[in-house]
Amino acid sequence: MYGLADCNNFFVSCERVFRPDLWNKPVVVLSGNDGCVVSRSNEVKALGIRMGVPLYQIKDEVKKYGIVCFSSNFSLYGDLSSRVMSILRRHTNRFEQYSIDECFIGLDHIPKNEQKHYCEQLVREIYQGTGIPISMGIAPTKTLAKVASKYAKKYKGYQGACIIDDTSKRRKALERFEIGDVWGIGRQAKARLTGAGITTALQYADKSAEFARNLLHKTGLMTWRELNGEDCIDIGEIAGKQSITRSRTFANAITDLSVLEQQLSDFCEACARQLRLQQSVCQRMMVYASTSRFRTDIVQHQLMEEVMLPVATSNTAELLQYALSALRRNFRANTPYKRAGIILTHIIPQHTALQDLFDERDREKDNRLQSTLDKMHDKFGKRTIVFGTQSTVSSMSEQQVYKVENRSPLYTTDFNQLLQIRV
Repeated sequence: MYGLADCNNFFVSCERVFRPDLWNKPVVVLSGNDGCVVSRSNEVKALGIRMGVPLYQIKDEVKKYGIVCFSSNFSLYGDLSSRVMSILRRHTNRFEQYSIDECFIGLDHIPKNEQKHYCEQLVREIYQGTGIPISMGIAPTKTLAKVASKYAKKYKGYQGACIIDDTSKRRKALERFEIGDVWGIGRQAKARLTGAGITTALQYADKSAEFARNLLHKTGLMTWRELNGEDCIDIGEIAGKQSITRSRTFANAITDLSVLEQQLSDFCEACARQLRLQQSVCQRMMVYASTSRFRTDIVQHQLMEEVMLPVATSNTAELLQYALSALRRNFRANTPYKRAGIILTHIIPQHTALQDLFDERDREKDNRLQSTLDKMHDKFGKRTIVFGTQSTVSSMSEQQVYKVENRSPLYTTDFNQLLQIRV
């Protein structure tokens, strides 16, 4: 049996941990540069405000209903996510983090008749230990566990944990579950299924395997098998991302090479860290920066270079070396760059990477150093040690580079911004 732990309205919940006055009030968290809504409280959902809607389109609702808007605070969210996941890790020997606010855990070490009660206790422990509310779905497959977690989140009567452990519960749950909400069913797959008259998960599960294979090919067949209670993918075999991107549109255009180097260095470090988390390496990297296409008073320029790596890697220092070399080769002085980013592609599992007979780099030494840095970051925080080209506290103010007018303090990652209590 699997347990799927899903943090409720995660970014909003993180903000409320240190602002208890916002419980039961409408709250949203915005994307980079305060562009779009990326997290909504239940109160905001009840107002009919959609995920991803641009802030400027809901200005009237924000004023009318007193919606509190926060700029993204990923340092805070990442730290609280690590705290939640550390508690979950202690309760299982089979753990796979799926996203910043979701993870699968194995429950086979718990007797079946005790699994729901066990997960209810785990939900309470995490809330008491971190202030983050979570929901848990329990089922024999990961897809069914995702279904169960949505029911646990929607209905309070489940006490935070919903279990699907027999055919009757499975069919009842799938009968009321929209096909587009099934894990693994994207927009194109949903369009094909609805075109075939399938609107619920149960209707799809009741079709034949041949129907699923012909309509949605291998991935659709795996989803069909999982909906029918057949575990297809081991918990440690969830596919990692096939491309990793970190990019940003800046609040103010950047003309200084050193400042642009800082931003790309931070993007590169974040991409490399994601590679290592999913135990992968990449073979290609795209480095780009561009001016604003909306400005007619400047000469447009798009800096872009694809780098073929001689040996697939996830080492931050090595990726930084190639990224900064590409930037410096293509940078144009006095050009106002409004957007920049790093894209890693041709990602493969670390254990399948081939070595180069003529490689002169001491990769054993690189790996030891990288492992030491990762351990320090895990213990003391991600900004404990940075490369010389990365941004620091003394660098250009973040408010000058990004629009973060409504960002909360870094309560858990910056000593200068610790929560102060007056008594």
